[in-house]
Amino acid sequence: GRMKPVIVVHGGAGRIFKEREAGCCAGVVRAALRGYGILKQGGSALDAVEEAVRSMEDDPHFNAGCGSVLNEKGEVEMDAIIMDGKNLDSGAVSAVKCIANPIKLARLVMEKSKHMLLTDHGAHLFAQAMGIPETPGEKLITERSRERWKRNLEPDSNPEEFQKDLGTVGAVAIDSEGNVACATSTGGLSNKLIGRVGDTACIGSGGYADNRSGATSTTGHGESIMKVVLARLILYHMEQGMSPEMAADTALDYMKTRVGGLGGVIVVNNSGEWAARFSTKQMSWATVKDDQLQYGIYAGESHTKSVDEALTSESEGF
Repeated sequence: GRMKPVIVVHGGAGRIFKEREAGCCAGVVRAALRGYGILKQGGSALDAVEEAVRSMEDDPHFNAGCGSVLNEKGEVEMDAIIMDGKNLDSGAVSAVKCIANPIKLARLVMEKSKHMLLTDHGAHLFAQAMGIPETPGEKLITERSRERWKRNLEPDSNPEEFQKDLGTVGAVAIDSEGNVACATSTGGLSNKLIGRVGDTACIGSGGYADNRSGATSTTGHGESIMKVVLARLILYHMEQGMSPEMAADTALDYMKTRVGGLGGVIVVNNSGEWAARFSTKQMSWATVKDDQLQYGIYAGESHTKSVDEALTSESEGF
């Protein structure tokens, strides 16, 4: 059956500082439009979510790819996952360095290896074998990330304060064939211990996709998300008959009451209904369905434009 394709993207839940709101908004809109462009031409949900996430990895406004936060040693270590709802195939990487687009590497792990998750040095060797060019670590580090890292090193600093400005990125989609997919990518927590792996690289936590119910990508406090296996929990609620919005709210509420964790999620179900929900102060998100673009940052906020109108202002640079 021919489905109407849908894509939903997020640019991270937390606190988005005023001066970055416009950039985050433009970034999620651009990502959603790129992903939708692929779906519109009959492309796969997998290609659409990979492209949307790649677009945000290349955008220094987000904590993924270029613009990732730094670990305690001042290096970028990134995590990413991608999942195919058709057969539950998934590929993920964790603690990868010197790669511009971890989501591309995750896709290769899924399609060109027998494994699902490669880490650190092994991921690096696999990337080399796949001919992925190395990007010098410095190229991925923005002034903002370095400043924050320095401030967090000060004895009286409170990294938790800046932690709220998280910016993991993700995308979910359903294509015209009715296949769903998810993708998530992050630089993790600022000043994290070397080798820390959060929820993003973990199947069922950072993302999950299953044609029988739908797809979801998460963002927020990684350790909390892992405790409740948030992405899979949302799909479980949808399997019990909940709408995407209800399932998302129920799972986020459980995470908050049970472990005190805050976060955000994007969801699409197998009939093309979607949701973008969060328990943090903000989450940048955008979606395209029926050639209508919607986007927002604050709870209850939603702006609508036609795709044509959006593409025009996009080419004029917002």
